[in-house]
Amino acid sequence: MAARLACALGLSVALPSAAEAACRQALVLGLDVSGSVDAQEYSLQLNGLADAIASPGVAERLLAMPEAPVRLAAFDWSTTERQRVILPWQEVRTRADITAIAAQLRGTQRAFNAAATANSTATALGTAMTLGISMLEQQEECWKLTLDISGDGKNNTGIAPQDVFVDNRYTINGLVIGADNPPIGDIRLIEVADLSSYYRTTVLRGPGAFVETALGFRDFERAMTRKLIRELEGLVIGRLMP
Repeated sequence: MAARLACALGLSVALPSAAEAACRQALVLGLDVSGSVDAQEYSLQLNGLADAIASPGVAERLLAMPEAPVRLAAFDWSTTERQRVILPWQEVRTRADITAIAAQLRGTQRAFNAAATANSTATALGTAMTLGISMLEQQEECWKLTLDISGDGKNNTGIAPQDVFVDNRYTINGLVIGADNPPIGDIRLIEVADLSSYYRTTVLRGPGAFVETALGFRDFERAMTRKLIRELEGLVIGRLMP
């Protein structure tokens, strides 16, 4: 079974036995709280992420292999000086774990002064990628290491995303968020297409990396649910035998 699972996952090394397995995937999620994100949009992200994690399709995949669980963490990011871990690493073995993680996310308050953040146009996407990779380095025993980073704008301060060194052990996926109320209806699709292309060119790393899109923050939950299902799908092949 372990050999078949390794083949299905495309891994070039032997998988550990069930007794030795630490986790099958470490997944860290980065949420954009830069000046373009207001208080309502911040809440839509947090509640959307919480609801996505607790959704039936995502929960089923998170709990599929409790003997080799997924580990989740999350942070929010804006400028080079404003990066904050909002969910330290948590193993997901039971539905109670999912409920606790969702509650912690829903109860998170924005740390940075909203008015000061709103007055800043700084978007340090490259710095956020660096933080996400440093968090994944704490979980290198996991079979798969994934950074899931969301944003509604391009990098304009700090290290450029394309200059961030990422070892081939890591995968970086993106979730692009379009404007909720564009002045002209069709401009939303144009902006999303442009930002998606930017993410593909500068942010994505690793085999199979992809971009999901949300047409505004009100669409964030749907997009995040689809994204999590896709990220977790590849490792829900079967159960390890003891």
